[in-house]
Amino acid sequence: MAGPVDPSLAFQASARAPGGPSGSEPLLGGALRQKAVWVDEAVCIGCRYCTHVASLTFLVEPLWGRSRALRQDGDSTELIQEAIDTCPVDCIHWVAYEQLPGLEAQLASQQIQPLGLPSPARVKRTLPRP
Repeated sequence: MAGPVDPSLAFQASARAPGGPSGSEPLLGGALRQKAVWVDEAVCIGCRYCTHVASLTFLVEPLWGRSRALRQDGDSTELIQEAIDTCPVDCIHWVAYEQLPGLEAQLASQQIQPLGLPSPARVKRTLPRP
């Protein structure tokens, strides 16, 4: 049986675990890929191909009927690339994480009509979007 443990040892240990963040990780930290996936909703036609291929990354936004990247860490890079390759209008792109806030602001300022609604019932996007 081991002897008593000196509680002062807890204060001598490094708070940072070995192999922790090095500063070379992407903006969000952790072991994520170096690029983020972005859907240009102004170009998207709502075909849903990307959601069928990479369902943990993409979803079709119910009000506007267009695809959106829901999670950056949902699917593997290979599966996301397959979804990008299946897009018939090339509206899905790899971008730097630092570009996401600017792209989201640009999208929020655009007037995009919902897909599939009759023209008299069309609503304009109101800011801020969910």
